[in-house]
Amino acid sequence: MRVGVGAVLDRALRERPEAQALVARSGTLTYAGLDAAADRAAAALWSLGVRPGDRIAASLPNDLDVVVAFHGAMRIGAIWVGIGEALAPPEKLALIGDCAPVVLFAPPDSCRELVDAGLDAGCRAVAVGAAEGEWQTALDAAELPPDVDIDVHAPAGIAYTSGTTGRPKGIVHSQHNLLLPGAVLVATRGWGPDLRKGDCLPLTILNLLVLTTLLTAQATGCCVIMDRRDAGGIAEWIAREQVTVWNGVPAQLHDLSSEGRIERTALASLREVWSGGGDLPEVVRARFADTYGLTIRSTYGLTEAPTVVSIDPVGALRHDRASGQVLPHLCVQPCDANGAALPPGEAGELVISARQDGPWAGQWTPYLGVWRDGDVVDPPHATVVTGDIGTVDADGWVRILDRRKVLVVRGGANVYPAEVERVLMAVPGVAGAVVFGVPDPRLGERVAALVEPAGSAALSAEGLRRACRAELSAYKVPEQWGIVRALPRNAMGKVIRTGLTDLLPPGEADPAS
Repeated sequence: MRVGVGAVLDRALRERPEAQALVARSGTLTYAGLDAAADRAAAALWSLGVRPGDRIAASLPNDLDVVVAFHGAMRIGAIWVGIGEALAPPEKLALIGDCAPVVLFAPPDSCRELVDAGLDAGCRAVAVGAAEGEWQTALDAAELPPDVDIDVHAPAGIAYTSGTTGRPKGIVHSQHNLLLPGAVLVATRGWGPDLRKGDCLPLTILNLLVLTTLLTAQATGCCVIMDRRDAGGIAEWIAREQVTVWNGVPAQLHDLSSEGRIERTALASLREVWSGGGDLPEVVRARFADTYGLTIRSTYGLTEAPTVVSIDPVGALRHDRASGQVLPHLCVQPCDANGAALPPGEAGELVISARQDGPWAGQWTPYLGVWRDGDVVDPPHATVVTGDIGTVDADGWVRILDRRKVLVVRGGANVYPAEVERVLMAVPGVAGAVVFGVPDPRLGERVAALVEPAGSAALSAEGLRRACRAELSAYKVPEQWGIVRALPRNAMGKVIRTGLTDLLPPGEADPAS
């Protein structure tokens, strides 16, 4: 009897085996076809020496191969690790060295590059995508997969945090953890066989696998894997495949709402659009609604949850500055510096635990711990402390103020960078902004900002300063400014917060007098 991720296709196989399960650049798989391909992948992995508990690393593009290999890995109890394609070889090698995989899947050129860069001899680089490569040979020779007893609460995936403020750490999740968000979202949003969910963010991010193939399978719908992230490419995918639900990062929503060449009808099939991965400026939200007649639904989520924690409910009016309502399997509680619960509406560090009432009571479990030196350490037990500062009202609406780690303390006064960034993002001609603290011998920290212009827009520090003074208290207005061609971002579109001081113009990085 199949359990966990191995059983996630079973309902669709009973009810609609010839329905589309996956659509990607290289082709389409029905549910029957995906099931057979997953079995072949499981058998091929076994022939390559992978056993339960072994790590499998994948640095692959968005296409059928990454999804099929993931399902195969889950069927033999292996631990899946996504390695971002956009990372530089030293960054990839650091993550590979941390998780010590038995097999690394990558395109042929990337395999050669990593071997040349010093890939550990204990990790077998397997080229994917070549017509006669090692992976295709293993698949062609595959027979029946082994019969493996799966523990759905054992380690199944390692998700490396985005590393925007420091070195990424490997968050370990079980198959149970990976399946629950999709089950809750399918149930609460009323999704069924007509769901066609499109995703363009990298599937090497574990949360994306949760929100694509695992979610759509539980609805018996179709997963549309997009391989383009530009506004034109996204619109083309949505129109061609009649996507009904799509989620993007703020930069993509900005571009879609600003790109005059995209016809309104290109997005006509959409019923829901989500925003995640960063704060969405209200001007972008309004412009998108004017252009396409769609309200962007806000979300809040994190790697440790995994994925979505709160979302704007179906059929409900969104709340200003809110990141949705807490999903019914979770409890989100703001706490003070001593860990004591705060009343509704008061700001504190958000702590996640399992909901203790209702149909989803007790079903959520925290992530298993952090991967270190070949083992899982630092389990969080019953709760997850998010590191996010926010409020939760009596009806479960979440408002995120900022990350605790990026809080700027200027002369004893707290400055939330996200508040200042919202003001900057509303300035015409601003495509991106990041606010941070720089050391100051008298005040402790002063506020600094880096701003990315939209196209050829002409921005000046004085103009940006005036815009902030009109909306913010004087102590929140940045004192040091840099206008840069492009802000450093990771694969999720989040600004990488390490090394920002180095991007300030010469002299600007010095504390103000």
